[in-house]
Amino acid sequence: MQIRDKNGKKERMDIVITGHVDHGKSTLVGRLLTDTASLPQGKLEGVKNLCEKNGRVFEYSMLLDALEDEQKQGITIDSARIFFKSRLREYVIIDAPGHIEFLRNMLSGASRAAAAVLVIDAIEGVAENSKRHGLLLSLLGISQVLVAINKLDALNYEEKAFRKIKNEYEEYLNSLHVKPVAFIPISAREGKNITQRSSEMSWYQGKTILEALDSFHNPISNEDSFFAMPLQDIYRFSDDNDNRRIYAGTIVSGGIKTGDFVKFLPSNKEAHIKNIEVWNAPVKTDAKTNEAVGFTLKEEIYVKNGEVMIKADETAYVHVSSKIRANLIWLGHYPLVFHKNYLFKLGCAKVNAKLEKIEKILGEDDKARNDLKKNECGSVILSLSHPIALSNFCDNTTLGRFVLVDNFDTVGGGIVLESKQCQNEEKYSFEDELFALLRKHFPHRFADENQILYQI
Repeated sequence: MQIRDKNGKKERMDIVITGHVDHGKSTLVGRLLTDTASLPQGKLEGVKNLCEKNGRVFEYSMLLDALEDEQKQGITIDSARIFFKSRLREYVIIDAPGHIEFLRNMLSGASRAAAAVLVIDAIEGVAENSKRHGLLLSLLGISQVLVAINKLDALNYEEKAFRKIKNEYEEYLNSLHVKPVAFIPISAREGKNITQRSSEMSWYQGKTILEALDSFHNPISNEDSFFAMPLQDIYRFSDDNDNRRIYAGTIVSGGIKTGDFVKFLPSNKEAHIKNIEVWNAPVKTDAKTNEAVGFTLKEEIYVKNGEVMIKADETAYVHVSSKIRANLIWLGHYPLVFHKNYLFKLGCAKVNAKLEKIEKILGEDDKARNDLKKNECGSVILSLSHPIALSNFCDNTTLGRFVLVDNFDTVGGGIVLESKQCQNEEKYSFEDELFALLRKHFPHRFADENQILYQI
């Protein structure tokens, strides 16, 4: 049986393969491709023949590591994309780098994935980077995770060794609110529990890697969630007596239609949708998730770029806050330190942010620290220079994911765990009062807020 998408095509899913360096990620992917006959004709024989000519021992990872630098160093540097088919669906498998110096590449690759396979070497056990990658998967919102405990052939396929690693890593993932679909004992090199069950591990009665992959589901569309659109820009046309003010952005969740009553946060300004503006296309009366659209409003209001438009009766999941608790991965050359201003970017909003507190650093005890160094992950409190609209990451991944920028360089990324301080008061009351006075005394000169701002 095959899964089909809404267009009738065989469903495709993006899977990321991750884990610590040398734990066997590329070998696992190479074995999957081989055992499911997904390699180009003659590819396997060609690599084996080349190894024989050069006096090298064949490894399944050689099917993936094609870059010259990778061949020399024996590590995956970039995120390779491998196309693979099972009887159920098509896959794009992303083989992400495991070395600590290439975490930025791993983030780039994993950001496209709907599910993840995290590989742990049974000999080495749970490495620091195994934990770091678990946090990154949590940060990216990848909830479908299977953990493959590899190289059990080197430990005579002992169940005790598998259970020890499983219990340790499961406890850690639980602290991140990540619940793996399965822990699977494997030998990628020998092809055990990859596509066929292993007689050497008869004590394991669960799924193979292929069966677990086929049990995953593509994420449900945000279309059924609450409506939210970060405001990218406001356009005003003056030719041919065109007085429209068009509020533009990309809808990140939910849907909207003409006549709906909307609210902008953090300003709390409210209005009704007058028209959904289109160019060289039929008139639209509704818009949905992932559409880049423009709206005109029945009421004239002043709002700023970076605000978030929601439906006025859907306020439960979008908060206005100037302080957040977040999980953060730091990638900057210089450490994250207290009292330094960083540019905080979430959706279309951009404000300054300062580190207020480091609650916990991954892999360390609860001792106090004054900074977060390159490639470290931690739970932190960030203080924002101005309140912005955002969501907890579990409620909306787009409005709950942010980056930090320092001198035009992206130095960190994170997810919002909690809004520590909410601001519900009207933020532009002074501006509104000023606008009202100017309109009252100079009605012809200041017809709308844009003219007032221009004159000011």
